[in-house]
Amino acid sequence: MPHTAPACPQCGLENTYTDGENFVCPDCAFEWPLAEAAASDDEAGDGVVKDANGNPLADGDSVILIKDLKVKGSSSVLKKGSKIKGIRLVDGADGHNVDCKTELGSMLLKSEFLKKA
Repeated sequence: MPHTAPACPQCGLENTYTDGENFVCPDCAFEWPLAEAAASDDEAGDGVVKDANGNPLADGDSVILIKDLKVKGSSSVLKKGSKIKGIRLVDGADGHNVDCKTELGSMLLKSEFLKKA
C-alpha cells in the first residue's frame, strides 16, 4: 500500500500517519489537522495569489497592509493601514509574491500581509 500521508511540516520527515482527524509525526510528536493539509494542497496547486482574507489578487489591484512590516536591512517600518496601488504578481523568493512601490521604494511583499482595498 503506498504512503499517502504528507511529510511533517515541522521536521520534514515522511514517517507520518493519520490518527482520527489529525496527521501525526512520530519522530517529532507534531500533530496537525487533516483539513489543514488539504487546504495547503489546494493553495499550492491552483496558482492563484490570495490576500489575507482569501480574496484573489490580480495585477493592478490596490491593497492595504494588515500589520506593521519591518524592512529588512533598514530601520524603517511599513505601517499597518498603508495603501499600496498598482501591485504586480510575481514568483519571488520565500513566498514574496507581490511586487509594488511603497513610500520607502520598490519592494516584494507576501500576500498574506495584504488585504484587497
